[in-house]
Amino acid sequence: MLRENGAPAGAAVVRQGSTTISYAPVTGVPRTARLLQASGPAVLEVLTAELPGWHLLVTEDQGRHLVRAGARVHRHAATMHRDLRRDPPPPHRAHQQPPAPLRAVPCDRPATAVLPAWRAAYPPQHPDGSPSSDQQLISEELQPLLSGRVLGPLLDSSALIVNAADEVVAGIVVNDFNGTAWIGDLFRHPDPTCTGLGGLLLRRALARTAAQGWPVLGLAVTLGNPARHIYDKLGFTTVETSLKLALD
Repeated sequence: MLRENGAPAGAAVVRQGSTTISYAPVTGVPRTARLLQASGPAVLEVLTAELPGWHLLVTEDQGRHLVRAGARVHRHAATMHRDLRRDPPPPHRAHQQPPAPLRAVPCDRPATAVLPAWRAAYPPQHPDGSPSSDQQLISEELQPLLSGRVLGPLLDSSALIVNAADEVVAGIVVNDFNGTAWIGDLFRHPDPTCTGLGGLLLRRALARTAAQGWPVLGLAVTLGNPARHIYDKLGFTTVETSLKLALD
């Protein structure tokens, strides 16, 4: 196998026989790479040998070929953007509050405080539900996201909503993801008292992100996630669809 450009620290080209692949690790997202180009009869085998245990972001066309070769789909998602300059959101929405006794607070609680509402929002049957244990979810996903270690630093358009007992019931995490304002997560408890909180948090974040001068707010939503209709309603448009494959 011939490896060029010092993989996996930066963009790399790998050749094995008549198979050639090029990929680039995704900045800020551990063990995840984007497939740039691939050709030859053994693409999946070379990728699995090169990046064992990683996730690979691919286009729909690339994904179809790799799935036929035996790759496992981890996520099928749409990347959506909301243009904040061409169609600015109403500024007053930056100060929206949920009905009392609920209240919006800064997104500065520990992952242990966020976990119960997140688990309730994403049960196992949900498209974004996680099979990880609570401890794994806290240490490998929630705490890195909330601390800015993955996806990038939090913007102050991030917020949590807490109830009268000061328990987190909903939240939105907005990150500076490689120079793009990006919704890293949006969740709400499914209890009827929390209905509408996701839309409120999203409208609030749109206005605050626009006020901070960001031109676009982006996100990725799993196909089949019912939250997508909220994004459509609030002016997000799909810019691409992609697959995340697990390189087992």
